[in-house]
Amino acid sequence: MRVVIVGAAGRMGCAILDELDQSCGISLAGAIDRDADASRGITTDLEAALRNADVMIDFSSPTSTAANLAACAHHDVAALVGTTGLGDDAERAASAASARVPVLIAANTSLGVTLLTELVRTAAFSLPADFDIEITEGHHRYKKDAPSGTALALGRAAAEGRGRDLESVRGVPREGGAQRKSGEIGFSVIRAGDLVGEHIVMFVGTGERLTLGHQATDRIIFARGALKAASWLVGRVPGRYRMVDVLGLKTKG
Repeated sequence: MRVVIVGAAGRMGCAILDELDQSCGISLAGAIDRDADASRGITTDLEAALRNADVMIDFSSPTSTAANLAACAHHDVAALVGTTGLGDDAERAASAASARVPVLIAANTSLGVTLLTELVRTAAFSLPADFDIEITEGHHRYKKDAPSGTALALGRAAAEGRGRDLESVRGVPREGGAQRKSGEIGFSVIRAGDLVGEHIVMFVGTGERLTLGHQATDRIIFARGALKAASWLVGRVPGRYRMVDVLGLKTKG
């Protein structure tokens, strides 16, 4: 498998490049970033790199994702996008690209978080609606989007488990004694130090609480998950895929 890493100079890009050195059967077709660095083999020419690639792994910027997906479709290269904070333009580009190539967009490429998402969906489906749902997430002090893409994905899974759309039940920050609304899904955000990623989902009823969570202690788990997903994606028919497809999970909700 020949892979192009977009966002190669970032935290995740560096982690994937490091993990790539330990992986058998995977070669680097190109390392791309907005600023070229010849000493590290990083260029800005995505088009040239895609000509010799099987799959692109994109951990770059939300502003460049749409163009990157269009380039993959043009060169018949599978696309795995782990960039968070994507807008409507990226979603439209993903839909268009998926008509020609396999596309997987994942807010989190951890295999553990993938399983957590499905557990949350099943819990929301199974528990009575009077169980309140609260999601807490923590990341390093430099992370820009909040709540994180992973927290929102967990929220969507919980909402879908209850047969709802997240935006219809997403809670707003409660300040000044604002009372919780029935059925809402609340979010709390922590930004501190060098936290890699922590996510906790609580289902709180009267007299009992179910807590589901995941803690990442090393960014390498996301790199490993991304490479596993990219390997799985190569050779698939065009279409949209999810991390849950990579693990072959099927749950209720």
